[in-house]
Amino acid sequence: MRRLQRAAFLLAAVAATVLCVAGCSISGRVTAGSAGPSTAVAAAPTTAAVPPSIKAPAGPETFTFPDGRLSFSHPADWTVELFEPSKTPYVGTAMVHDAEGNSRINIYYGQIADVVAGSANRTVIETDPVPGLRDHSVPTPHSSFFVDRSGGAARYRMELTAGLPVSPDGQVREGPVLLGGRVLSANVLFDPQPFTNDEAAKAWYWGPEGQALKAVLVSFSYR
Repeated sequence: MRRLQRAAFLLAAVAATVLCVAGCSISGRVTAGSAGPSTAVAAAPTTAAVPPSIKAPAGPETFTFPDGRLSFSHPADWTVELFEPSKTPYVGTAMVHDAEGNSRINIYYGQIADVVAGSANRTVIETDPVPGLRDHSVPTPHSSFFVDRSGGAARYRMELTAGLPVSPDGQVREGPVLLGGRVLSANVLFDPQPFTNDEAAKAWYWGPEGQALKAVLVSFSYR
């Protein structure tokens, strides 16, 4: 996806994020202070063409949302485009673009969101806690890269998850991160079929492009 056509694209991004925080079918509305649903399913095996790689990131810049509480870092030659369709209740979306102008991460930060969930077999490639969100949201938000399989199709996802993407008892978890009076989601944007298989996905993830995107996700902080 190349650089958006400004407001029109961002409005679509807001709608897509609000209506699809993480799954397949709408199951309820979340406001800060309420819990999102969990969907039972066991983790499964492996499927991913590697996207064109990007150059190693330059030194980080920090972007802070207008409330002064939520921020994240990104390479110095990347840009962030903020759109705020509503002040009351607050709804904001930020689109992170790489040095070539490609849209790479869609971030939603607001007071309302629809929670979605669906059944799938999930294989987690890696998940790491986000230090700057620890103690501000329970369970601790993670930067997660995983693949969901349903009906023979594989969907690769890299995003912030509310805790582990799969709980110790095998439950697939869905739902946004709750921060104070707001809801947060951050999703890396992939083509419909980004990888030929899981090995290709792992090679991409551990390469410079995957690690640059992971660095953005783990950099989130809240005060």
